[in-house]
Order: sequence, then structure tokens, then C-alpha cells
Amino acid sequence: MKLKALLGAGLMVGVGLVQAQEVIKIGHVGPVSGAIAHLGKDNENGARLAIEELNAKGVTIGGKKVRFELLAEDDAADPKQGTAAAQKLIDQKINGVIGHLNSGTTIPASKLYNDAGIPQISPSATNPKYTRQGFKTAFRVVADDVHLGGLLGRYATKDLKGQAIAVIDDRTAYGQGVADEFEKAVKAAGGKVIGREFTSDKATDFMPILTTLKGKKPDIIFFGGMDAVAGPMLKQMKALGIQAKFMGGDGICTAELAKLAGDAMADAQVVCAEAGGVDGALKKGMEDFAVRYKKRFNTDVQIYAPYVFDAVNVMVDAMVKSNSADPAKYLPTLAKTTGYKGVTGTIGFDEKGDIKNGALTLFTYKAGKRETITVVR
Repeated sequence: MKLKALLGAGLMVGVGLVQAQEVIKIGHVGPVSGAIAHLGKDNENGARLAIEELNAKGVTIGGKKVRFELLAEDDAADPKQGTAAAQKLIDQKINGVIGHLNSGTTIPASKLYNDAGIPQISPSATNPKYTRQGFKTAFRVVADDVHLGGLLGRYATKDLKGQAIAVIDDRTAYGQGVADEFEKAVKAAGGKVIGREFTSDKATDFMPILTTLKGKKPDIIFFGGMDAVAGPMLKQMKALGIQAKFMGGDGICTAELAKLAGDAMADAQVVCAEAGGVDGALKKGMEDFAVRYKKRFNTDVQIYAPYVFDAVNVMVDAMVKSNSADPAKYLPTLAKTTGYKGVTGTIGFDEKGDIKNGALTLFTYKAGKRETITVVR
């Protein structure tokens, strides 16, 4: 009887400890349905891995052991669905949110998070407007399109010696934004833009705009948009006999692009840039992350998962340092983040919430595999 009583008492104490453990809800929003679901799932996996590793390690905030819970929502890369997902998370009393993936969903959702006082870190939205709305709750861990488009524009003109550069965008906040910055940089570097066309992020037929551009004999075509559109566009360029270099931002700079383009992509034909990147001694951290990610999800990192992983950990670091998961209490600490060592490099925020000294990486593709050209800051 005594043994039973002791076991019963132990069980009750254990239950009490579990019940006393505070649950901290971290939201994640990305497109896990639709044409770029592979990128949305990659982001969500990055958040999930961070949450699982934090819970396995054990985290104490304000003297209490805490457990993190991931609340994941799908915005299908649609602004209306994005704001609905944001409101749903706010209603669930989340402590913070990581996302969204696209600028087109991140920007409208950011007002809702700001009005609710909930910190938001985007791991991938690069449109400058996101952090220039005056919202104290908005942060990002990658460089913006001013830097990304600027780098690509200068590279097209100075390094690739482009003489006749055409620009196409998908009319999304991201695609048009990065294309605008690219065009500005080309002109500032003395390059010539021979045509500007546009499509949509759901289009499949690009023959009319490509035929128009073919007559102008471009040596470089820049596309502001995502890989789901860029792959078929490359196929149609090949069908028309257009042998121009093809450039784009991080939206096309994925492992999936080679599959989507198939044999239409010639070696070194595509040059793209990703917001972020590591070199030298920092490479090991990124490589170790890729191994853990592959082991957990049985698939390779697409692009943004490491930035999502870091975003979750930066947010939790601010909670630990401020001894609170209350958004109002840890937000000032988050804003002062500096020198945080993540798998994607050192993270610190400026007064707008942008990453300081954000890296950019230029890539090309050979034999269907992405290869680094250089990392710049």
C-alpha cells in the first residue's frame, strides 16, 4: 500500500509540473498550398525544427520551464488569405509570429500584427516597404530588394557586360519591387534596358511577351518573380531560340528551378541572388543545419528554412533575456538584438527592423545543381 501511495503521489507531482509548465505559442505563416508550396513547406519545416530543438534542450523564461508550440497557417501566397491567417493567429493569443514568406502577404498582415502588438520576423519578405511603414513590431533577417536588385543590376552591367537587358515582372509586391530595383541599378551603372514586360504569378503562357523581347535581341532577361513561373519561362525561351542569360532574385534561386526548367536551362545561363548567405568559417553551421534538416524531414533545404530557424531562435532569445514571453515586454529587447550568432550568420537589427550588414549570395546552375559565385555584404 505504501509503495502504491508513493507512486500515486509521484504521479500527481509529475502531472502538477506538466500543468505548471507555461506554453508559448509561436505562429508561422507561409504558402503550403499552391504553386510555391515547396517553399512554404520549407519555411514551415525550419520553424518546426527550431521549436523541436528548443523543447528538447529545455528553456527557462522568468524562472519557469516553458514549452513552445508551433501554430502553422497556410496563406497560399494570397494577400487576402494572409490577413485571414494573421487574424486567426492573433485570436489564438500567439506570443510572436514568424512569416510570412512573400512580401505580398507579409506587408498587409504586418498591420494586423502591429495593431495587436505582436512581434513579427519575416525570414524571406524582401520588399523594402515592409519595414518602412513605421511599425515597431516588424523585423526581417534577410537583406531587402534595394540591396538584392541593386547587386543583380550592377552584376548584369559590369560583370556580365550586358548590352541589351530586358526586364519582366509578375506584378506582385516582391516581383515588381525587385525588378524595379534591378532596372534602377542597371541604368545607374550605365546599362541599357531595351524593354519592360509583365505577367502574373499564375501565368503559364509567356510566348507573346517573349516574342516581343526576342525582336529586340536581349543578351540578358531579368525576371522578378518565383521559380514556379521562371521554370516554364525558361522552357519557352528555349522554344523560341532565345539564348540570353536569365537573371532573377531569391524567388527563382531555388533547388526546384532546375527541375521546373528541365533541359531548357543551359549551364551557367541562370544567374540569381539570394538574400543571405555564409562563407568562410560560418559555412560549417549552415552545413550542420542542412544535415539535421535532411535527417528530420527526409528532404533537402530549398532556400529559406535556415532563416526561419534563426528567426524563431532570435525571438526566443529576446524572451529569455527579458524574462518574459509577453510581447509588450520582450519586444524592446528583440529590437535591440545585436551580435546573435545564428546558422545564417550574425544577426542584429537596425532602427527600422532590418538586418544589419545583411549578406547576399550570387549563384548560377551547372548540370542542374546550384553553385555559389560569391557572397557579398
